[in-house]
Amino acid sequence: MSSPSVIDISNDASSSLISPGSKSVLFFWADWHPSSRPGGSFDAVFHTLAKDAIDVKFYRVEAEEALGVSKQYNVTVVPTFLFIDTDGSIVDRIDAGEDVAKVTQCYVRLLNSISFRAANPSENQAAATVDPEQAKKAALHTRLQSLITSSPIVLFLKGSPTAPKCGFSRQAVEILTSHNLHFGYFDILQDETVRQGLKDYSDWPTYPQLYVRGELVGGLDIMKEMVESGDFVEQLDVALFVKNASAGALSSTEREDGDAPSTVAISLNEKLQQLINRHRIMLFMKGIPSSPRCGFSRQIVEILDSYNVSYDSFNILEDEEVRQGLKEYSDWPTYPQLYVEGDLVGGLDIVKEMVESGDLKDLLMGKMKD
Repeated sequence: MSSPSVIDISNDASSSLISPGSKSVLFFWADWHPSSRPGGSFDAVFHTLAKDAIDVKFYRVEAEEALGVSKQYNVTVVPTFLFIDTDGSIVDRIDAGEDVAKVTQCYVRLLNSISFRAANPSENQAAATVDPEQAKKAALHTRLQSLITSSPIVLFLKGSPTAPKCGFSRQAVEILTSHNLHFGYFDILQDETVRQGLKDYSDWPTYPQLYVRGELVGGLDIMKEMVESGDFVEQLDVALFVKNASAGALSSTEREDGDAPSTVAISLNEKLQQLINRHRIMLFMKGIPSSPRCGFSRQIVEILDSYNVSYDSFNILEDEEVRQGLKEYSDWPTYPQLYVEGDLVGGLDIVKEMVESGDLKDLLMGKMKD
């Protein structure tokens, strides 16, 4: 339940409640995300800040119900926080993560901005007559920052990992997949504004472009040089994002101990729950999206990619414990398996049926209701 100082935007119809011309904080949340939903850690700090706020408006936006508002502000993940000045410019933005303290830090910067401009009337006048072209550039800059930090490793390429549209992009994907790295991507052929804007933003004229933790690594030539000079993963410091089966092998050994089975079973269930909830849309498959290892997995990847939605995947060929354990956990004997918001959707046959009925699009876009 919201406090009186928080304005809830639960759908696009209520977006008219967002009034321009005042300092504001927009908090985009989703019920499936524990930290952002009511009672979660982000929700709690948001209400605490709102309770004592003066001359700052707080809006709590249900991201998947108010899709128009989410699209307007290029929100693709939750939680997302926007700290907006009176002229509509975005002072700070937080996309995803679990750093609750950062919300307060950004809010303090917004307050300082208030004090500075209140003491400088000429600054307010300048803000009121802001150049539309400058505002457009600032909005693009914010969007690009959000894209390059949307995943720890992000590749901007022509096409997708499963269907690269040029040889350079294909080679970049092969380098990442050969090192078994989990990465996000953006198809620059789908958005000319991003395609041209990122060249200026990064001062890098060609594609593909690889970013790690929001920092530009370079293009294909740089990636090749790093591979040739030594340990690619170590140089990028991305060992945390390498998919491997070491945990599964350890658990198999532990089963031989007398008291181990119950302990292993509990830890396996916790592991499966964490994997299932690692992303709103989670696919368990043979291989990875850029290199499926069976026809069924390839088909379901093609279906998901056709909707241009963000999703994560787990290669069950890398972890026998997960491969066998998930069958029992979900009571579903085959792969691939698709989960949305932590719930099993089913395998390829179910997904195909939902494509034909139109239900899959609504489910992936968060439009389906119980």
